[in-house]
Amino acid sequence: MESAQAERPGSSEAPTLPAPSGSAPSRRPLWALAASWTVSRTLLVLVVTGALRLASTDVTADVSVIYHSWYEVLRTGTFPLDDVTWQYPPGAALVILLPGLLPWSYLVSFFVICGVVDAAAMALLMRAGVRKGRSYLGAWYWVVGVPLLGPTVYCRYDIIVTALTVAGLLVVLRRPAVGGVLLGLGGLLKIWPLLALFGTPRGRRTRRAWTSAAAFAAALGFLLTAGMNGAFEFLKFQSERGIEIESLGALPLHFARLAGTWNGTVTMNYGSVEFLGPWVPVISKVMVGMTVAGFGWLLIWRLRAARWTSATTFDAALCALLIFTTTSRVISPQYMIWVVGLAAVCLTVRGSSQRPVAVLVLVATALTTLEFPVMFGAVNRSELTGVLVLTARNLVLLVTTVLSAYRLWRSTRRREVLTTVVLPAGQVVAQPQYPVRPGIAYEQDLLDDLTPADRN
Repeated sequence: MESAQAERPGSSEAPTLPAPSGSAPSRRPLWALAASWTVSRTLLVLVVTGALRLASTDVTADVSVIYHSWYEVLRTGTFPLDDVTWQYPPGAALVILLPGLLPWSYLVSFFVICGVVDAAAMALLMRAGVRKGRSYLGAWYWVVGVPLLGPTVYCRYDIIVTALTVAGLLVVLRRPAVGGVLLGLGGLLKIWPLLALFGTPRGRRTRRAWTSAAAFAAALGFLLTAGMNGAFEFLKFQSERGIEIESLGALPLHFARLAGTWNGTVTMNYGSVEFLGPWVPVISKVMVGMTVAGFGWLLIWRLRAARWTSATTFDAALCALLIFTTTSRVISPQYMIWVVGLAAVCLTVRGSSQRPVAVLVLVATALTTLEFPVMFGAVNRSELTGVLVLTARNLVLLVTTVLSAYRLWRSTRRREVLTTVVLPAGQVVAQPQYPVRPGIAYEQDLLDDLTPADRN
């Protein structure tokens, strides 16, 4: 049943979002959620601190060595200009400097901040589940999905960016300007949160959200540029990167290395382990082409989408992020926390089209922990076991991305318009051509998809 707004030719405004349907969920699961989060995070902290060993690889070195060295440079009023591992927008300096404000060591302070923002994201997802027509499934997903990434999740600042993006997405439909500010801040920390704006409903909400995101990011970026030296030096390093060994584009090089037909090198390059040598420039161009094609498809989807529900904004954000992640030349393990966060937001809405996608994301996250840190040595040396695990993870990611795009497209396509036929008086039809299943449940199901304009 088509909305009246979508029927109007030349309209630039999207239909008003339908009000959530159904009764408000019971608050009894909140205690179970809080207890489960506490238990799972206690185990996670034991793994992060080394009390429980998951692998021999020490993933805390990024914080205690790299982040701390950046902190020492940033506190002098300049960005790490001579450190090619600094690959982040200027807003990342705020996160790196933050642990220095706490009274503990840099490493402990960083863990505390990660734990606090993890709890804050959990609280936001629980609060979203309380609302009428929503679900606690997003909060349960966060409980399960974050620990699946192992110690990496508390040893990178990506969980901070993810929590900020979760907050921005959850508020952007009701308060577009506030959501835009939060996502703009996230974009200044690590670019990708701006992708969450891709699915905002056409019209006033999009104008407010996009304008506030751009204005806030520009203002804060200007202040950081004016106050510190070398804010955008990181951009010049991106063009010189190779193919990171965990990315989708690295798979042909791994198999060629297994077969003994590739004579390039594997080395630490610009902050990650990358392939350098033959075929790398060609594969890099192919990956960039895939990214461009993916976002071209997203643009076509946005222009042709005929139906917008409260789930569409979240579903489109997850789809855009999956395209960005899967086609990237670098797929670091911590990237999966981005996807887990947006999948959790999708699941707070009962009508989300991305539920099967969220299941595959959990599978990809578990495989990611298996390849790093558990089997990273085998992946680094292109041994068969490591390559097979990496191949499984990347193929799951690819299938997840395609499935997400397919389900997003189907969920917003134009529905068949039903026509009411008035028969002349006395005319009897032997068999109804359009049988309708009776019952209040069926009528309610139809009403759930109607916008207020349709109901009038």
